[in-house]
Amino acid sequence: MQIWDLWYPNAAAQGLSFARARIEPQPHVWIHAAPHALRVEVRDDAGQLLASADGLPREGPYFPMTLLTRQDASITRRDAFPQAADLGSVVLLPGGEAGILTAWWNHPDGTEWRWSLEFYNRLG
Repeated sequence: MQIWDLWYPNAAAQGLSFARARIEPQPHVWIHAAPHALRVEVRDDAGQLLASADGLPREGPYFPMTLLTRQDASITRRDAFPQAADLGSVVLLPGGEAGILTAWWNHPDGTEWRWSLEFYNRLG
């Protein structure tokens, strides 16, 4: 398992937690409603830092979705609409709930979108 810990670094004295989720290892995750800057840390269950990035800025226009991609110890950000190939990807919501993207549609001009997530939990 991995812990994806996202912070908004430009608030308060040390930043504010945006989302923290414990998920299966992923090469990338989608983030809903990400702030304009992100600090990201990915750790294993033992707490060892696997990857990080600080101050990842939004570049370009606002999108409701942000793709974070992990490659080795680094993380990159791309704000965009998901595509058909992204169905089945993990999406983190503010607060840290993690779901699976099951459907996505957006108007070509970007003024509206419709999407669905599936949530699954297991105790133990």
